[in-house]
Amino acid sequence: MRAVLCGYYGMGNGGDEALLASLLQMLPPGVTPVVLSGNPTLTQRQYGVEAKPRKALATLLALRQGDAFIWGGGSLMQDATSWLNPYYYGGLMVLAQTLGRKTVAWAQGVGPLTRPWSRALARYGYRHCHGVSVRDAASAQQLAQWQVPVWMAPDPVWALESKPVEGLWDLPAPRVAVAVRSHRWFTPARLEQFAKALADFQQATRTCILLVPFHPAQDLAIATAIQQHLVGPNHLFQLSDPRQLKGLFRGVEMTIAMRLHGLIMAAAAGSRCFALNYDPKVGQLMVDLDLPGWQLSPNAPNAIGDPWPPTPTDMCQIWLKHYANGDPPSADQIQSRVDRALIHQDLLQEILG
Repeated sequence: MRAVLCGYYGMGNGGDEALLASLLQMLPPGVTPVVLSGNPTLTQRQYGVEAKPRKALATLLALRQGDAFIWGGGSLMQDATSWLNPYYYGGLMVLAQTLGRKTVAWAQGVGPLTRPWSRALARYGYRHCHGVSVRDAASAQQLAQWQVPVWMAPDPVWALESKPVEGLWDLPAPRVAVAVRSHRWFTPARLEQFAKALADFQQATRTCILLVPFHPAQDLAIATAIQQHLVGPNHLFQLSDPRQLKGLFRGVEMTIAMRLHGLIMAAAAGSRCFALNYDPKVGQLMVDLDLPGWQLSPNAPNAIGDPWPPTPTDMCQIWLKHYANGDPPSADQIQSRVDRALIHQDLLQEILG
């Protein structure tokens, strides 16, 4: 069986690459993946799989030659970042269904969908899938309203295999990882405040700071700006292999992250986590794991997390308290989520096995 895998793959985003690596890890034996990628050469070299351009006639040819279409994972069907997302992903799903392929919506995060046509397209696509799995309760609730049966499980990256990172253990311990991204709510003033607070925190704790840009196109400039404020030991890691990204957090005492998969990888490795909540998916993880953190939205009264602190000193003191007294996820919490994340694998086995 040839299965066409469609997501935000080959675009340089470590979180989406982690979803792809998890999906490849969970495919049933006998299923040959064909990945739609923004960089087919890199995807083919990195994972040893066949890859096709994600925006070309090759995509249509791949669908015609395939037996199945897997949509996901992640927040593909949402129009918050661009109206093109549901148009592109929903269009491919409907095309695959029209061609009579087995279709799976895998490890989905549904919404927000603010436009009537995007909601209608999403509802049609999900209702005609052979199987659907989601990674959060809000997505399951939305699909239940559309009368779509779903499998719900934690994000599959919980179960992603990790790889060691060369040079990590040569850096001084203890180590603290930082994974932030550009966003309109993470303003230049807030970035300056954050960097000063992190420098003070490093001086107080004598930690080595690991800067981890998950999506260098968005994160590298911010990581470099923060690095310029640090006077203690630090290292900026640019890792293209998501299994190494996950392995990085095995050597980390505490993680401060905006990136959802930075928090998931850190929690899975037993690191203390502190979240910067810019998106509902981050807030949902904070609730699930009872994580401390701050909300970045300036006008979201129901957002998860405490208000953004007024000064670098306040920020530093909160981090110091969590570093000294905060609890990492327990072994039982971690194993429970790893085990339940394999439900996404069970779905693939039932539909494609």
